[in-house]
Amino acid sequence: MYILGISCFYHESAAALIKDGKIVACSSEERFSRKKHDSNFPKLAVEFCLKKAGIAVNDLDYVVFYEKPFWKFARIFQSILATYPSSSRLFAKSMVTWLTDKLWVRSIICDAFKINSEKILFVPHHISHAASSFYPSGFDKAAIMTFDGVGEWTTTTFGTGEGLEINIKKEIKFPHSLGLLYSVFTAFLGFEVNDGEYKVMGMAPYGKPKYLSKVRKLVKTFPDGSYALNMEYFTFHKSPTKAFGKKFVDLFGQPRQKDLHFFTKGSGYPSYFGEKPKNYNELCEKNQHYADIAASIQALTEEILLTAAKILQKETKLENLCIGGGVGLNSVANGMLLRKSPFKQIFIQPASGDDGGALGAALYVYHALLGKKRNFTQDNCYFGAEYTNSEIENFLKEKKLKYKKIASEEKLTDFLADVLSKNKVVGFFHGRAEWGPRALGARSILASPVKKEMKEVVNVKIKFREPYRPFAPVVIAEKANIYFELEKKEHKHLTNFMLGVFPVKKTAKKLIPAVTHVDGSARIQIITEVQNKRYYNIIKKFGKKTGVYVLMNTSFNLKGEPIVNSPENAFNTFKKSGLDILALENYIILKEDIV
Repeated sequence: MYILGISCFYHESAAALIKDGKIVACSSEERFSRKKHDSNFPKLAVEFCLKKAGIAVNDLDYVVFYEKPFWKFARIFQSILATYPSSSRLFAKSMVTWLTDKLWVRSIICDAFKINSEKILFVPHHISHAASSFYPSGFDKAAIMTFDGVGEWTTTTFGTGEGLEINIKKEIKFPHSLGLLYSVFTAFLGFEVNDGEYKVMGMAPYGKPKYLSKVRKLVKTFPDGSYALNMEYFTFHKSPTKAFGKKFVDLFGQPRQKDLHFFTKGSGYPSYFGEKPKNYNELCEKNQHYADIAASIQALTEEILLTAAKILQKETKLENLCIGGGVGLNSVANGMLLRKSPFKQIFIQPASGDDGGALGAALYVYHALLGKKRNFTQDNCYFGAEYTNSEIENFLKEKKLKYKKIASEEKLTDFLADVLSKNKVVGFFHGRAEWGPRALGARSILASPVKKEMKEVVNVKIKFREPYRPFAPVVIAEKANIYFELEKKEHKHLTNFMLGVFPVKKTAKKLIPAVTHVDGSARIQIITEVQNKRYYNIIKKFGKKTGVYVLMNTSFNLKGEPIVNSPENAFNTFKKSGLDILALENYIILKEDIV
């Protein structure tokens, strides 16, 4: 039985195909369209999924959309009426998109694939999030929490999963939303909403939660773990362009300019920012203010999540927790929950945003509606596109590129470990692309973590990122406890997917300074040979050469672009950037040979 899940029109458009309850293929549309956060109908991603399975549209048993469009339209319409006339501009903008596209999903799917409309099903947004986490977790029983901006009406759920059933027991509804609260601060701090939340998370360790008492004025919390926003401070429910109002600015000061470089005395001033400004000290002080605000909203977010988790565990008496929704990508909060909550294990869908909703919708239909047994546990996320050596060689010959083929796996991993030990930066392209926003050794940029300067080297050469944003380490499983404080916790569900931040051991901070954040933490991936043999062996051999069994791993893309998907994407990024070496499966291209 084939079921195709689809998400689109809001954030990360995606398609996910399952066969008899197991994942065949998953991808966000942006990987193929090359449009960052592409929210359009995922035609290319669907075509990829069908091609991977070797089937046609007519072979699909069901196509499932990840939410209920008419429910969502009702919420938007009612919210606009409740705040009219101040919401008049939001009304005009919303009606244009809703009455032309977003409301008519069934027709759009039918027209796109010429499929029988009876095969098209709809699953509520937060049920899709819950299903995307619970069903692949491998847990027979688990507590469930979902948090995001907003689905149809719901922004937060608390419930349980057991066997095939998902039971949502409590909901919080729009406009009261932890995800939207964090996004308001994202906008206030000068970043793009739905893209810059991780920048706020990276900025927070440079500050202190000095404004926590002020942030608490925005949210009222209750003994049952629920919360409500004080809407006097917000405008996202009635404005298409502004998320916060005058009262918010009176409380926190003027918002940060979007084009203002972020640096503090703690972050330093990177060379790629250009000449140091004459008012450097003044700007450091201004940025410190924003860092303290970032630390404050991060602290409140963690506080709300931990309180909710404790209450949910007390009510359910369960040992395992599943988290879905975009807030599940807050890796600092995730690591904190594993350390401080009463749950023994926490599983979070690696594609925790709207892209994961496509997978959750398909799984919900298969298990909950059709009553089919669970037979799949997700221990990796290599579900995207892959390319054979012959396809890669044809591309290289077509482009008339100079390359070297290393057919031997042993010699290939020896070569890559050696160049990494000599501080070369490698674009690594291997196997099926990752599902979700994290690069996990399929489409990764790899570098040595041994020298502190490597962080700036990678930024200057490739990423052009803000200096406060940390780079992540990847470590082989048997050496992880040497470098990181894992406290004997059952962490694999987080560390498999780089979804948790953990402290770096004091003895290891000097060994891996390029991947140790300012607060002494790291967002780690722990890799086993079973998950990705080539990736694992490169790290292991690098360790034998250097004594450090850790590499710096960051996503293979330039700033503002999606992670590379194809050999052509990888080569274009290689050509435009300062990468030293490109490893396309068994083919090695040196920068000196293309300049």
